[in-house]
Amino acid sequence: MFPIFIQQTSILKVCWGTGVKIPDNATIPESKLIRYLLVLRLRNDKSKFLAQAGFTAANPEALLAALQQHMISREASEHRSDEYGTYYHVQGILRGINGINLNIVTVWLQRNADGQFQFITLVP
Repeated sequence: MFPIFIQQTSILKVCWGTGVKIPDNATIPESKLIRYLLVLRLRNDKSKFLAQAGFTAANPEALLAALQQHMISREASEHRSDEYGTYYHVQGILRGINGINLNIVTVWLQRNADGQFQFITLVP
């Protein structure tokens, strides 16, 4: 098991893999793709980063498929818990549709309310 280093503001947190796999039925809200990740934003823009690998607002289904592949190909590391549930990070490669691969960390929440896993965000 290798440590995963996650930058949080000025603190570097080391997370050790817990052997958790994000289940195939985890929710990836379409709105997270078409209204956030693939939209140019003044702050915390991720659309330019994702465009390097060919992901744009014109092909959100390609990003969805790549995120699903990323999710099932790696183990998740427990990051933290709060009143909403437990957050997990999956670090690895997002395979681009144009042959360019991106190093990313995806953040997932296992909700306390129903135990379901939900995609929260992607960190370049």
